[in-house]
Amino acid sequence: MPSGTLAHTNPARIALVMIVRNEGATIARCLRSARDFVDEMILLDTGSTDDTVAIASGLGAKVMHWAWCDDFAAARNEALAHSQAEWNLVLDGDEWIAGDGAILRQTIQGQAADGWFVGRLPVKSQLETPSNASDIAAPPVFFTSWLPRLLPRGVRYTGRIHEQPQSDLPRRDVAVEIGHDGYLPDQKERKKGRNRKLLLLALAEDPENAYLNYHLGKDYDVYNQFPEAIPCYELALRSVQAGQGWRTDLIVRILVCLRAVGHDDLAYQFAQDEMQNCQQSPDFFFLLAHLNISLATKNPEQALGKYLPMARLSLQFCLNLGERPDIEGAVFGRGSHAATDLLALIDQSRAQ
Repeated sequence: MPSGTLAHTNPARIALVMIVRNEGATIARCLRSARDFVDEMILLDTGSTDDTVAIASGLGAKVMHWAWCDDFAAARNEALAHSQAEWNLVLDGDEWIAGDGAILRQTIQGQAADGWFVGRLPVKSQLETPSNASDIAAPPVFFTSWLPRLLPRGVRYTGRIHEQPQSDLPRRDVAVEIGHDGYLPDQKERKKGRNRKLLLLALAEDPENAYLNYHLGKDYDVYNQFPEAIPCYELALRSVQAGQGWRTDLIVRILVCLRAVGHDDLAYQFAQDEMQNCQQSPDFFFLLAHLNISLATKNPEQALGKYLPMARLSLQFCLNLGERPDIEGAVFGRGSHAATDLLALIDQSRAQ
């Protein structure tokens, strides 16, 4: 485990460390985005049958081979074992450096006097462009997750899936944007079933694990299997700690799923119960606005007196909060243009 300060005569070395399998369509994008900002690129291939290895080798990466064993932490740790750099940047094949990669080294050098840390980077996940911006069923453009991806030498992972680095070192945000398109239809379909298999294996060993149940719910959710997602999310909610960064995203996802299966009344009551816990989330109030619009349609006699005013108030709250990419899963637009557009639609419908 690293300790002490970063006392180096020369600038600290950074290695890009990846585990890959059949990433031929995207691996070049990742490596090209990173190679100017790292000192070496290390890939652990776990059984590619496409041209991943040839592409990576041609771009200067050091490629090792390893037999996949249904354990992401084991694979990450094997890859990290091949790095001798002071710092390791961990990316996946469907990710790339979309921001200023020079900030990586600047951050390391700037923190040298304070010692080691684990760096959290903003990962911006792309989704399908919505066909109708006012339709909550249409997926948004992207959302942001802050993930620990810059690790000092010696830090290792634990967890069969959705593995996490195990370290008591402080977490520090590093403003290097990472792009991710693994949720786009082609990528999502190619990897369908992989994560669910591992999540079920992990939950068989630890069935009450809130984080694993949350991710199993997300795995059903992203494939529009909303009835299956809800009980997973409910299990997660029962045991998640109040301070967990992903709790707000869990609440938002439960609202989406309840609406998707037609349980607007349950969603409304759930939103009332959780409102005090989501006061900083434009996503929560954006969904609450949609919920009130839906209830206005179902209960026209209460539309003008109750539901539409509540929808307007919720959207004004979104705009007052603004964009909050620091909140796990925050969807871009719900604190700005998407809320403004929906507010205009409400006012237009009331004027007719």
